[in-house]
Parts: sequence; C-alpha cells; structure tokens
Amino acid sequence: MDNLARLLLRFLLVPLGYLAAVIAAAVVILAGEWRIGTLFETTQPDEAAVGVFVAIVTAVTVLVVLLSLMWLVAAVGILFSELFAVRSWMFHAANGVVSAWIGAQLLAPSQTAPGVASDPFYVIAAGLAAGLTYWLVAGSTAGFFKPILRPPAERARHQPLPAPHAAPGPGQLPQPGAQPGPPPPSP
Repeated sequence: MDNLARLLLRFLLVPLGYLAAVIAAAVVILAGEWRIGTLFETTQPDEAAVGVFVAIVTAVTVLVVLLSLMWLVAAVGILFSELFAVRSWMFHAANGVVSAWIGAQLLAPSQTAPGVASDPFYVIAAGLAAGLTYWLVAGSTAGFFKPILRPPAERARHQPLPAPHAAPGPGQLPQPGAQPGPPPPSP
C-alpha cells in the first residue's frame, strides 16, 4: 500500500512541479526581458489600462507557449531524475538551464529577430528559476524507488537487524551468524 501511495504522489507532484517551474520561468521572462513594469509608467489612465491588458495577454501567451513546448525538452531530465532518484538541486537547476537554452534555440525564428532567445542572460535566469522551483516542489523527493547508489553509511543504517536466535542445545552446532548466548544449564 505504501508503494501505491508513493506512486500516486509522484503522478501528482511531477506535473505540479512542472507547472510551478513554467510559471517561475514565465515570471522571469516577463519581468526581465519584456520589462512589463514599464508598461504601467504613464500619466494617462487609458495607457495604463492598455498596459495592463497587454501584460495579461503577454503573460498568458508566454505561459501557454512554455507549457506546451518546454515539456518535450524538460521531460528527459525529469524522467532521468525519477528513474534514478536524483534529488540534487544542482541537477534540477542544470536541467532547467539546459532545457531553457534548447527550448529558446528551438523557438528562435532567426538570429536577427529580437526575442527571448536574443539575450542569453534571461534564458539562463529563466531556466535556473524553473529548475530550482521544480526541485522545491517535486525534485527533492524524486524517484519512486529508493536510490540505488547510496553511500555505505546510509546502507548500513537501513540494514535490518538480525533476528535473535536461541542458544544451541546440547549436541547442536551453533548457527552461522548467531550471537553467542549464555551456556545451557547443566543437568
């Protein structure tokens, strides 16, 4: 029952982690690359309303594009971390940066067109934010199974204690690995 609950939890946490990572990347892209805050710096109230509308439309567009396209790239690292129970924040941050870089290269129409992929600072920052956010939500507990490659000290902690054995009776040989007990009473 414990394994079933853990599997269901993974099916819930991984998509939630991906959604949180995409939202974090979209916030970095919108706040940095397109400088959404400058849309509201105006003395005309009508221009401020247009700025709010443009910000909402842009945010929804970026979120939909990232949600629909970036899972193709990020899924490789996410599946690797789930299969091998990689729980390192550095792995997930690197997966976010690499995924954002590859995704930006796939989305860039040309080298001369201005866009998100034209400034690598925002691409790396968005990927780093996405990777760390994914690690906070789902990556720190990655893996359905326990990690295969554990340090010896951790393996020793999880070894079951040997069952206590009864002392051998007269004429019996001691069991291998049995703890020596007090000698049997003599008749």
